[in-house]
Amino acid sequence: MPERIHIPNGLAPDLPGHCGAYEAAIREAGGIDLQLLGIGSDGHIGFNEPSSSLGSRTRLKTLTEQTIRDNARFFASPAEVPRHVITMGVGTILDARRCLVLAFGERKAKAVADMVEGAVTADVPASALQFHPSSTLLVDEAAAGRLKRAHYYRWVYANKPDWQRA
Repeated sequence: MPERIHIPNGLAPDLPGHCGAYEAAIREAGGIDLQLLGIGSDGHIGFNEPSSSLGSRTRLKTLTEQTIRDNARFFASPAEVPRHVITMGVGTILDARRCLVLAFGERKAKAVADMVEGAVTADVPASALQFHPSSTLLVDEAAAGRLKRAHYYRWVYANKPDWQRA
């Protein structure tokens, strides 16, 4: 249902006001049912760069040089990559009823391992999802390549009751 998908407007004339209105619209809609996320190679989610507050809300964010480099492939030249973006904050993301994180490829392996097996820290914003009651991580073998307990995670999944599988 396209009418139920809402993306912040990066061209809004009053960006702080727009971010506040976006948060209000989420509350008025009854919250977010499913938050679909990718993870950056440095462990960011949304565009919550390392050092982002784990309680942050929708706001304007300055991208790191790493994120600019990682996203350059989507633009004709690196100079065209935006330096500032609107992102939901980590706190906003954690309020969603379900979170689904997708990570594919070897260049995501360290971020995935830090997210799942590392300490919860603002240096790896995705690690805050360890506190989420209904968060699922979907990875390929390459992205799972640095997980120390990968064998255990596979065993756990293979032995879940059918009703508990994703």
